[in-house]
Amino acid sequence: MALLIILITCFMIILATSQPCQTPDDFVAATSPGHIIIGGLFAIHEKMLSSEDYPRRPQIQKCVGFEISVFLQTLAMIHSIEMINNSTLLSGVKLGYEIYDTCTEVTVAMAATLRFLSKFNCSKETVEFKCDYSSYMPRVKAVIGSGYSEITMAVSRMLNLQLMPQVGYESTAEILSDKIRFPSFLRTVPSDFHQIKAMAHLIQKSGWNWIGIITTDDDYGRLALNTFIIQAEANNVCIAFKEVLPAFLSDNTIEVRINQTLKKIILEAQVNVIVVFLRQFHVFDLFNKAIEMNINKMWIASDNWSTATKITTIPNVKKIGKVVGFTFRRGNISAFHSFLQNLHLLPSDSNKLLHEYAMHLSACTYVKDTDLSQCIFNHSQRTLAYKANKAIERNFFMRNDFLRDYAEPGLIHSIQLAVFALGYAIRDLCQTRDCQNPNAFQPWELLGVLKNVTFTDGGNSFHFDAHGDLNTGYDVVLWKEINGHMTVTKMAEYDLQNDVFIIPDQETKNEFRNLKQIQSKCSKECSPGQMKKTTRSQHICCYECENCPENHYSNQTDMPHCLLCNNETHWAPVRSTVCFEKEVEYLNWNDSLAILLLILSLLGIIFVLVVGIIFTRNLNTPVVKSAGGLRICYVILLCHFLNFASTSFFIGEPQDFTCKTRQTLFGVSFTLCISCILTKSLKILLAFSFDPKLQKFLKCLYKPILIIFTCTSIQVVICTLWLIFAAPTVEVNVSLPRVIILECEEGSILAFGTMLGYIAILAFICFIFAFKGRKLPENYNEAKFITFGMLIYFIAWITFIPIYATTFGKYVPAVEIIVILISNYGILCCTFFPKCYVIICKQDINTKSAFLKMIYSYSSHSVSSIAMSHASLDSMNSNVTMTNLSSSGKSATWQKSKDLQAQAFAHTCRENATSVSKTLPRKRISSI
Repeated sequence: MALLIILITCFMIILATSQPCQTPDDFVAATSPGHIIIGGLFAIHEKMLSSEDYPRRPQIQKCVGFEISVFLQTLAMIHSIEMINNSTLLSGVKLGYEIYDTCTEVTVAMAATLRFLSKFNCSKETVEFKCDYSSYMPRVKAVIGSGYSEITMAVSRMLNLQLMPQVGYESTAEILSDKIRFPSFLRTVPSDFHQIKAMAHLIQKSGWNWIGIITTDDDYGRLALNTFIIQAEANNVCIAFKEVLPAFLSDNTIEVRINQTLKKIILEAQVNVIVVFLRQFHVFDLFNKAIEMNINKMWIASDNWSTATKITTIPNVKKIGKVVGFTFRRGNISAFHSFLQNLHLLPSDSNKLLHEYAMHLSACTYVKDTDLSQCIFNHSQRTLAYKANKAIERNFFMRNDFLRDYAEPGLIHSIQLAVFALGYAIRDLCQTRDCQNPNAFQPWELLGVLKNVTFTDGGNSFHFDAHGDLNTGYDVVLWKEINGHMTVTKMAEYDLQNDVFIIPDQETKNEFRNLKQIQSKCSKECSPGQMKKTTRSQHICCYECENCPENHYSNQTDMPHCLLCNNETHWAPVRSTVCFEKEVEYLNWNDSLAILLLILSLLGIIFVLVVGIIFTRNLNTPVVKSAGGLRICYVILLCHFLNFASTSFFIGEPQDFTCKTRQTLFGVSFTLCISCILTKSLKILLAFSFDPKLQKFLKCLYKPILIIFTCTSIQVVICTLWLIFAAPTVEVNVSLPRVIILECEEGSILAFGTMLGYIAILAFICFIFAFKGRKLPENYNEAKFITFGMLIYFIAWITFIPIYATTFGKYVPAVEIIVILISNYGILCCTFFPKCYVIICKQDINTKSAFLKMIYSYSSHSVSSIAMSHASLDSMNSNVTMTNLSSSGKSATWQKSKDLQAQAFAHTCRENATSVSKTLPRKRISSI
């Protein structure tokens, strides 16, 4: 660093002998004496005039391209210093200034910095090399500037040698917050990190995700680009293209690169939003070319040019589209406006800028105010030297009103804050020192106080943070055409701490909504009910839309994935935007099928009652007596009644009570019914059996009450154990996609199957007994109909098993109701309807005499059949005997025995026939 300073010193000595800079004082743009001198660096001219592609001699050339806006920034520093000198803030201490024009060149700024560092009150402009600069006294105590971060970084590295305070008013590069590399730098504006974060937030909030970015090829542009890429990714924003322009106008390739950039913008038709981190002269050339090429986009402006009047006054600038930008928080600059009105009172002898401004202004006498800035700029590029002209200086103030339009409020306020910060820090430092003595303190001492100073402006208090930044926030501005002129209007404020936009009124909210109408996306927006399906593209913003599958939903646009509904309580169809609550279903009372089944059950109950009435009114008829008597009929009818009634427990919202009652009631009542029919089948078989052995067995087996009680008790035990150990309960079935089924969970399939299986066993036994008695007297024998009833029962329940196992939903109970009704109706009809038919329609055969006649006829027919059967047996035995006698004499004894058995059997048959004809009507019928 020391070697660099020595080399620059030599360079400055050589410059002193070169044209057009003859002496170091010629290098100064504006100066004013004072006890404490503050340096200033401003890019008042846009470039150095050079006929060569690159410098061949170490010589500072003439600066051209006079910038009105930066000239005003210089005046703002002068005005702020004058405000402090005219106040009581520094009693008896006057601040002076020494302002240099950097010409937007790093080398020129470093040359000016070298003079800042030169030793105070020295006959020669020299910089001494020391190992310790703690007692070194330079000519200035602090520096304000420069505007561009690229220049500020180079200057700051030189000022770090003596820890001279440097307060930036526009340099926003994030790297300048690094106090290790830039320990003496502070600034009155936020870091670019906050601006870029706010930009990314605005882009995301406006619904844009496919954008372009244009930056400069310097430290400021590259750092801004890298930070923006990080923030864009964090906000799901993709960068379609990145264009980098040369940093300085002196680069001959800048026009070519601007044309290439605009062609890229045209090719990327889907990119309608472009972020621009450029200097004002870049944007000026870029927009002029864009207007020629009819490019209409949405431009996001950085603080460098968002409020630049030079750009807003470009002819037909409205053709470029909309511009939304960020600028530094504005303050009260009314005092500066008054200063501009009285600019003619400012001494111009030591202010070369005023002389140059007056000269350029005189050349644009007949140019209207809107074109005046460009006229001055163009004139300054053609003029290589200027001469003071008192007449011009007296007259140019007549048109200085237009300067107010070129004053950028945010920047002016930042310069004011920079000067005030130094003023308050000097005040604190001078409370114990005589600051009228220029040697009262060294710059590094001022830096220590400046870092902790608290100062005020317009009633607001300010202080630097740990990074040396003044986080005042941003104003969001919108370019609007008003009365034919492009005007920069404030839209909102950006709060750095909370990362939110503060929108003041409804009109501004509407403007924010209007921004969303601009589309800048790689892919078409996925509507609610869809999700993004990323393609193989490198950008996540380029995707296809895919419908949400069933039971998934998306309620916002461009959702990366669909959300899953709660499968237990909610569902969603394909491409759904919401989840629907599942409908709770069960076999309700108002369901059409339930109503039909209830009608059938009620009809069955009516049939039961009608049969009971018929049997009661015909109590003493042979048909009723042959049916087992009134008591057994009432028990069977009661069971049918309970079976029909049990179906009502399968309908309606399931409850624990109904779940337990319906199967138990059906199981016990149906078992009791089958048990009673079983005893009837057994009694019929016993009454008309003529086999002595079978008759004896049936008489031993036939215990009606015991049979009914035992069979029913077994079922009661099965149901009781079922209720105790695995009782049916209400189950919420959420397996179906769109409904919740309230159903009765049987608790134990084994117990349920055992109950039904036991009924099936009883029915099968009953079927066997009834089948054996199917040929008994037709009008009074119900065995054949019991057989049909059992067959109907078996068919119904065998069909029930696969249907019940494969049926889902609320109609599962209906399946069991139908089976119960079929089996119940089958047994009821087969057991009682034939007898009712006889009682009602064939009353002539429902008499005792007719009944006795039928029994006698059946008995006689049965005896004749038996006798014929035995006679046939005798004949067969005789034939067998003759054959056997011829073959062996030993068979005679066996044949004699057979003859005796046959004669005895025939005698028994004849007696049985006689007994049947005489005694059966009296004994059997009465017992039945």
